[in-house]
Amino acid sequence: MSSEALSRIRRDLHAHPERGWCEFRTSSLVADRLDELGFEVRVGPDVVDPTTEARRPEPAELERAAQRAVGEGADPDLVERMAGGLTGVVGSLERGGGPTVGVRVDMDALPVEEAQDDHLPADEGFRSTHAGEMHACAHDGHTAIGLGLAERVASDEGFDGTLKLFFQPAEEGLGGGRAMAAGGELDDVDAFVAIHLGLGVPTGTVVSGVEFLTAGAMDVTFGGRSAHAAAAPEEGASALHAAASATCAIQAIPRHSEGITRVNVGRLDAGTASNVIPERAVMEVEVRGESDALYEYARERAIRAIEGAAHTHGVSAEIERRARAVSVPHRPAFAERVAEVVSVIETVEHVESHRLVSGSEDACFLQRRVRDHGGEATYVVVGADLAGPHHAGTFDFDERALSIGVDALARVAREIASEGVEG
Repeated sequence: MSSEALSRIRRDLHAHPERGWCEFRTSSLVADRLDELGFEVRVGPDVVDPTTEARRPEPAELERAAQRAVGEGADPDLVERMAGGLTGVVGSLERGGGPTVGVRVDMDALPVEEAQDDHLPADEGFRSTHAGEMHACAHDGHTAIGLGLAERVASDEGFDGTLKLFFQPAEEGLGGGRAMAAGGELDDVDAFVAIHLGLGVPTGTVVSGVEFLTAGAMDVTFGGRSAHAAAAPEEGASALHAAASATCAIQAIPRHSEGITRVNVGRLDAGTASNVIPERAVMEVEVRGESDALYEYARERAIRAIEGAAHTHGVSAEIERRARAVSVPHRPAFAERVAEVVSVIETVEHVESHRLVSGSEDACFLQRRVRDHGGEATYVVVGADLAGPHHAGTFDFDERALSIGVDALARVAREIASEGVEG
């Protein structure tokens, strides 16, 4: 696939972003193209475990997204098979007796309003057509790379193995990876690669072994008693005061000497008027750690802060854990092999075999699943210069990285299929 064709696919997806579990149009286009290329295609509950805990949109929102997708060209039959937001797609192409290579790309967009001024997608006519939704983390590029890889391997008569492509929904909510890992499609994969564009890595550089932090989020609801703030303040119990106290305590959790920890209160909503003691407050809290143990250290202290603040202010606190991401330890040998394979690509100027990123990724669930049955897995970042930061309305990336990504993954898949996982 030419660089121009990759760009066209990416720009079409960019103009039609879909948030997690609502990727009906994207998944339909992916499934149709994989079928055209001769892949065996599975979608919906065949590849996404519907029983895995995940926060999916309400049925009415899913129905609106599905109808919008059909109106924008999605296959109605495929959309129906993905009912309930089970928008994952797996394509499998068997070409000989070599190992099975799995590649994961994610598809979902973010609840971000895209910039209009001094912004290439706006200037070139592929700015998001969906208000309040945007591909602000390059998942449109990832999906384009996945389709480019599918075409490359389908036309490669020297490929001697099986390629399985995992088009994953809902990475941004940390739910899609766990649900796809539980779907069973990874259990025959011998070597697995997940990819991302950008992440602070410049165009021309590839990082073949990236580690992420374990992460988890909590929704907290404080319940107090309302009262007149001047006439009878003693009769009230302020949920807002409790939430504010908990916020300060969470942000003051000591960092750990054994590795990275992160805490953040990202949302606090409470109160109705200046003269009413708030009876309800809602918080969204996130904690991260370099390992599962460090994550638990931060999480337990955050819970202690929440419960302590509730007790002090005489209110209740309900804590609901949301989806989480895990960390996967670095395996130097496989990452270095991937680095060696991609280093010969003409457009790859520099290769790193290891980097720790202070973000989180639910592809780690897929990596763990492959490793649990004896396979190898790594996470690769394909560098791309950025016009704006990830998750911002000004985000855009250097489209030259699309061809680099296809070239890198195609070489890795061919090498493993030909020479085996160990090389």
